[in-house]
Amino acid sequence: MPKQGYIAFDLGAESGRAMLATLDDGKIALEELHRFRHLGQPMPDGLHWDLTGLWSHLRQGLRACGAGAGQRGVELVSIGVDTWGVDFGLVGESGQLLGLPFCYRDARHQEAMPKVLETVSRKEVYDATGIQFMYLNTLYQLYALAHEEPAVLGSAKRMLMMPDLFHYFFTGEQTNEWSNATTTQMLNTKSRKWAAQLLRKLDIPTTFLGELIDPGTVVGTLRDAVAQEAGIQKVQVTAPATHDTAAAVAAVPVDPNFDGNWAYLSSGTWSLMGAEIDEPIITDASCEASFTNEGGVGGTIRFLKNIAGLWLVQECRRDFEKQGHDFEYEQLVHLAEQAERFRTLVDPDHGPFVQPGEMPAKIAAFADATNQPKPETEGQFVRCCLESLAMAYRRTLGILEQLTGKRFDVLHIVGGGGQNKLLNQMTADAIGRPVVVGPYEATAIGNALTQALGTGAVGNLTDIRTVVRNSYDLETVEPKNPTAFDDQYERWEALLGN
Repeated sequence: MPKQGYIAFDLGAESGRAMLATLDDGKIALEELHRFRHLGQPMPDGLHWDLTGLWSHLRQGLRACGAGAGQRGVELVSIGVDTWGVDFGLVGESGQLLGLPFCYRDARHQEAMPKVLETVSRKEVYDATGIQFMYLNTLYQLYALAHEEPAVLGSAKRMLMMPDLFHYFFTGEQTNEWSNATTTQMLNTKSRKWAAQLLRKLDIPTTFLGELIDPGTVVGTLRDAVAQEAGIQKVQVTAPATHDTAAAVAAVPVDPNFDGNWAYLSSGTWSLMGAEIDEPIITDASCEASFTNEGGVGGTIRFLKNIAGLWLVQECRRDFEKQGHDFEYEQLVHLAEQAERFRTLVDPDHGPFVQPGEMPAKIAAFADATNQPKPETEGQFVRCCLESLAMAYRRTLGILEQLTGKRFDVLHIVGGGGQNKLLNQMTADAIGRPVVVGPYEATAIGNALTQALGTGAVGNLTDIRTVVRNSYDLETVEPKNPTAFDDQYERWEALLGN
């Protein structure tokens, strides 16, 4: 009997990949057969995603994985897409896409958020949705669209989040998957229904909001034209946990015999730290701390906080390239290792850092405003970013423990950021707990195994995590010098008000 194969399309905020996953004898193996870079594209009306480019790469990836499966004697069973959250496309009555999706970093969304909160209070929005306030949330994007292009919104029959949109391109079927829908700040996480009353107060239509499907639900089968172009059979398309963090958390390799409490850190462009819980925590304290309740696999809630993440380093690297200094990430980490410790610290979530461009200049401005020495070398800039992230992780873990009433004994780091060994050690030192690192491709693994959940090849979330533990070597990083962060933490906290 041939091995079963799953194609996991994993799209991040600056790169994407097509992965062929094979499930055999309780283990999963993953091969990357197509990878590409992508970025938001500035247009006259704002920052958009290059949707046609993304769709072209998905079709290339489908061809590559189809050919790879044939060469390896693998039977393709299913394909599925995960992406970042909050962004969407609108589809009209005829099935036509109504414009290019905006990128969540588009500046106009910043203006929409305070206008929304003039109409409804922060408490009302949070009590209804349990989602933290970020100007990039879908709620504010739609509000901006409703006031700038109401005709577009009025013509929309369905709103499809980015992975839902690609599943539509693959199958012709329009669905809304639960985990990504929860990122919109438009869904009542307790009732699992759209927060229609809140949306009506903001004059945002609700007619284009569809019924929600769970991770692991079959969307449909590949359209004839797509299958023929790729040279494969009309396999089914299964919605995984379509929000990339939900997929990554599903693949956290927790030992089923572990009797303590564990937290997770999904590390990439964004850092998302939190805990998996059964029911949302929606309190004044969780709202004040900007914690969010997003959907996970098996009806679980991802209670977490978004932190700027390795975006700061990525943006520094892009600026270095513009200055004629081209570095691989490994080189930048090496330079950071040699740089002076705790020379300059920043708040990773400082407002100006969110927008792309000129990150070193923004960091230097923060240093100047807080009476710290400005970084002068590439290594100093990167070390500043990494140490500041570790400080943010320490603070976030402490708040997480207060809000949940639990002490977390171990932190699981999953995602590509786990390859940064310097940051892993800084994190263990900063929180004073062991850190378990891996797998790096947790999102694609969670994507594939959630598809397998839908096909019946795995039984439940615990089974998914057992497969991951059986398949990958994990690294445990113990704290080496926690007192160094203890000594600097108070100084870092004092910078947060700037």
